[in-house]
Amino acid sequence: MSDPGTDAELRARRASSFGDQASAYARHRPDYPRAALEWGMSGANRPVRDVLDLAAGTGKLTQGLADLGRSVTAVEPDPGMLAELSRRLPDVPALLGKAEDIPLPDESVDAVFVGQALHWFELAPAFAQIRRVLRPGGVVAALWNHDDESVPWVLEFSRLIRTGVSRGFTEADQPLRAAGFGPFEQDQFAHTHRRTIESLLATVATHSLLLVASDDDRDRRLAEARAYLESVPETGTGEFDYPLVTTVLRARRS
Repeated sequence: MSDPGTDAELRARRASSFGDQASAYARHRPDYPRAALEWGMSGANRPVRDVLDLAAGTGKLTQGLADLGRSVTAVEPDPGMLAELSRRLPDVPALLGKAEDIPLPDESVDAVFVGQALHWFELAPAFAQIRRVLRPGGVVAALWNHDDESVPWVLEFSRLIRTGVSRGFTEADQPLRAAGFGPFEQDQFAHTHRRTIESLLATVATHSLLLVASDDDRDRRLAEARAYLESVPETGTGEFDYPLVTTVLRARRS
């Protein structure tokens, strides 16, 4: 059995590992499909105009929400990630802050979106804050991009490069619940990420488990993954669409 203290320390290291790689994260992480964003917003029973992108990172989700014509505010706890977001999206209000202490007024947004980050939150205080900033009838939507393991070669690649990207809320026996919200609904959306072998390896190198791994372990995993991708007809030469699934959980503020 693993030491709980060690697990907590590793989780903290992983959660704070992204800032030094902000530029690579911005270049190589995938965006989110429009249909997934629209489904998340449709969980509200009020018009969705003002949106908070919470734990916004470098703005992958922020950009998608802005492209849908919403007024977006980004909140991100890591200064390096926030600086990269502001460099790329200078017209988006961007604030330093965390989910457990959101720097926005009460009832100031119609929707709160969380991309690839809910698993890092302290859930009870985070959801209390999310409910505080949401207007009545507003919606919270959490999204994750993950490998489409129904595709055999993707399943094998995922096994080789396993980075432990959390999908715990979508795979857990107990459904996600939050005080002050209705039941969480879930849907999934097909997605792809245009990649080469080099850029796909650069993408997985931005995942937290590899960011905190030893140099030897990281190099070994990436070398094994490269050799595999070079042997697969779908990826052996040139560009290819890497198959993803985007999972969305949404719940309405009561």
